Amino acid sequence: MKIKQTIDKIPGGMMLIPLFLGAIIHTAFPNAGEYFGGFTKGLMTGTVPILAVWFFCMGAAIDVRATGTVIRKSGTLVLTKIAVAWVVALIAIQFLPEGGVQTGFFAGLSVLAIISAMDMTNGGLYASIMQQYGTKEESGAFVLMSLESGPLVTMLILGSTGVAVFEPHVFVGAVLPFLVGFLLGNLDHDLRAYFGKATQTLIPFFGFALGSSIDLGVIVDTGLLGILLGVVVIIITGVPLILADKYIGRGNGTAGLAASSTAGAAVANPMLVANMKPEFLPAAQTATALVAASVIVTSILVPIITAYYSGYMKKKNPPVADGPADLQTSKAAI
Repeated sequence: MKIKQTIDKIPGGMMLIPLFLGAIIHTAFPNAGEYFGGFTKGLMTGTVPILAVWFFCMGAAIDVRATGTVIRKSGTLVLTKIAVAWVVALIAIQFLPEGGVQTGFFAGLSVLAIISAMDMTNGGLYASIMQQYGTKEESGAFVLMSLESGPLVTMLILGSTGVAVFEPHVFVGAVLPFLVGFLLGNLDHDLRAYFGKATQTLIPFFGFALGSSIDLGVIVDTGLLGILLGVVVIIITGVPLILADKYIGRGNGTAGLAASSTAGAAVANPMLVANMKPEFLPAAQTATALVAASVIVTSILVPIITAYYSGYMKKKNPPVADGPADLQTSKAAI
């Protein structure tokens, strides 16, 4: 059976399929974890410890010896994405109630959902797009996108915009596993290879654990709003990313557009933040559903839009060919 090949055909499939499987089980049998107990309960309710291990392994996989071009390109995209999410958060808190919208079409929309959908790029999707439409250096620019992974950036934006107040030790606790992994991975390349392999393996496990806390009724209720959120993420983050890629990253904007997606790992952020700040718990489940929809929408649309944009830019600025006619002209000039 070609189960993995089938899942891989779905954008973000290794994250989203287990997530929806967990959501189906939780919707049909909400007490399944408690009923079975033991390791089964741990697997269904272990989002935080599983993500902690994944975050550690993600840090270990990053090589500090990246080239200057890769660091410039990656840093430009990461900082732009975070800056846009921060500005949007400042605007959103002026219009959205603290617990999110409660009624109407925008019911469930909250600052937590918006930030979680905007502040993280799908690094794997970006790398695969740029392998086809960009340069080797642009493809490697996903190296610093791992720094966005986990709840730290979301917490920083929430804290700096006044939405929430986090104690300093909470920030340290959020990033410490990543930093320890990063240190070990760069002190010993064998450890980097060893732990780095687990980053992909753990994705379906925390996807399933996360899904096991979601009621599918929430996803159905927020479906259209989630689709709209995904489209808005591409537009609002995509335009600044294209400009930053052109004028700072020295590209043609393709890399910027390819970075305008929502990361699969972002689905976990609302619940992780809510575990640290219980006042976010009422909005966390709906925010999770909205971010999951944004992941799907951006995973489908970003590759398509990037392909069209890349083709347009190549027609607008075709590469200079060194063909036979040019060679004859050069000889004649000599």
